[in-house]
Amino acid sequence: MKGLRWRYTRLPSQVEDALSVEKCEDEEKEEEEEEKTAPAPASVSAPAPEDPVEPQLAEASQVLGPSEIRQLSLHLPPRVTGHLWSLAFRTSRDGFSLRSLYRQMEGRSGPVLLVLKDQDGQMFGAFSSSAIRLSKSFYGTGETFLFSFAPQLKVFKWTGSNSFFVKGDLDSLMMGSGSGQFGLWLDEDLYHGGSHPCATFNNEVLARQEQFCIKELEAWILS
Repeated sequence: MKGLRWRYTRLPSQVEDALSVEKCEDEEKEEEEEEKTAPAPASVSAPAPEDPVEPQLAEASQVLGPSEIRQLSLHLPPRVTGHLWSLAFRTSRDGFSLRSLYRQMEGRSGPVLLVLKDQDGQMFGAFSSSAIRLSKSFYGTGETFLFSFAPQLKVFKWTGSNSFFVKGDLDSLMMGSGSGQFGLWLDEDLYHGGSHPCATFNNEVLARQEQFCIKELEAWILS
């Protein structure tokens, strides 16, 4: 009977494993030391961005505070940066009337920032690329957007799905639309309004509820 032959596979010992680990750790430490002492590449230290231009208001807002104004100004188109904010309309001063808003906008062509505060204290509104006016169809450009402080600022820009930016009737003002819903809707007395998700801006409901009552509304001309 022939003897059995055994084949042995040599396994690394625990000592060898430990030495291997120590060697790797030493190499990593050396690499870290080299990184610490090596000069930083020139592209690492980029120049700090310039501070945004603080918007200047002709008079104080009764809806937005300084913090909200600064936050909102960062989302306005570059063409209005640094422009004076002139108050064209305020409900507590000019009355709760959409027709009065249209009258105050006559002869103006600059973009408008519409800001509202409802009965719950919620602040929201819209930026229109041109003055609010009566119209038979929707007007405006892709600069138009909706926003809400809930309580942090949320901005809803144009999605590109349609061009239903702004439309002004005698009995209502509409901003953003899709599937029969409006992103922001105000009635003729500027007291009742509504907000729904719409395709134009893919927005959330701007107020805490879809239907709301307006406590104060301001229209600022940015030009």
